[in-house]
Amino acid sequence: MNMKIDKQQHDQEIVVRVSGEIDAFTAPQLREELLPLAEGKNQLITVNLKDVSYLDSTGLGVFVGLFKQLKNNGGELRLVELSERLKRLFKITGLSHIMNISANSEGGEE
Repeated sequence: MNMKIDKQQHDQEIVVRVSGEIDAFTAPQLREELLPLAEGKNQLITVNLKDVSYLDSTGLGVFVGLFKQLKNNGGELRLVELSERLKRLFKITGLSHIMNISANSEGGEE
């Protein structure tokens, strides 16, 4: 399955909607789209994962890299509308303790 990425600027926030599967095949495309967004100072990026059906360790690595780059530039990453499967994956890896993960699109830790 392919992956689709839709980006929209809302004031000081960039909202990215990802759909499909994030795996070794699609993760490089996701990295290519997301990392340049994190280059600015104090950037807020919200990634909506509602329509992501699969995420592997390669995809997790993309989000870790994005998180680190944003943090280094004084920015923030929010991951929203994760399925139970994705929430569990972030929890098992310990990433849910350092990243802002929410069940809703308003942000904030669940």
